[in-house]
Amino acid sequence: MRPAQAELFRLRHLDCANGRMLTLGPRGGLMAIVNVTPDSFSDGGRFADESAAVEFALGAVADGAAILDIGGESTRPGAQPVSADEEQARVLPVIAALAEQTDALISIDTWRAETARLAIDAGAHIINDVTGGSGEPDILAVAARTGAGYCLMHTSRGRDCLKDAVADQLAFLKPALRATSEAGLSESQIVIDPGFGFGKETTDNLEIMARLDVLHALGLPILIGTSRKRFVAAMSGGEDNLTRDFGTAATTALMRLSGGALFRVHNVAASRAALAFADDIIARHHGGLS
Repeated sequence: MRPAQAELFRLRHLDCANGRMLTLGPRGGLMAIVNVTPDSFSDGGRFADESAAVEFALGAVADGAAILDIGGESTRPGAQPVSADEEQARVLPVIAALAEQTDALISIDTWRAETARLAIDAGAHIINDVTGGSGEPDILAVAARTGAGYCLMHTSRGRDCLKDAVADQLAFLKPALRATSEAGLSESQIVIDPGFGFGKETTDNLEIMARLDVLHALGLPILIGTSRKRFVAAMSGGEDNLTRDFGTAATTALMRLSGGALFRVHNVAASRAALAFADDIIARHHGGLS
């Protein structure tokens, strides 16, 4: 690693709602996926019951998750949309229960402004918006008003994209970031997410991985969400979750060495092991990190 890369791992903080903050930089952080849905692509129905979701989430914290990402609507290709009322009925009891039982940060995976607002009221700290503010722009006002951390994701769905996948990242993210500023968010609230999958082909995803340095020019922490994605299965040579988890752990280590700050995963323990190696190597190359 070049000495200039030390900047990628410098200490910084993500400001979050409800008086919380997350330390980023010297060590990679893990965001556990908690799908409170019947139809998510790899674990649909496993945690649709509140008690099962809470039990799984607390286990993920024990395995090393710093953030619990609670979602009530599947984002897999072809998934049937749910109403705001149904989404809220799924996620809000889980968030409220977790807020009472753990000090881990809680993220609400939604593009709806009202769901985000209610989730923050129930105890959530971060908004994870897979539309990057394009689904319901009022969600940015919710983040600004509550002080929530905001994960701004690139998507290739429902829009004309540039042929160069990395150039398209910037074409989407730059105006989206301007919108966050205009809504009153500070840079210390924002994490960007390249949106692996989400309308991208395997070659697009690999190109973004290989050229992650282009996104670092935006000056913000990067959330990596490769877990169990179709392109990971294709590269790993198997469709089952275990094989996908092997591939996910590999991408976790690679993207951490490339400067990724947070990793959204299904199997926390596997990616925790991958991060242990990557973080040790980073520390050996860049003295003073802790």
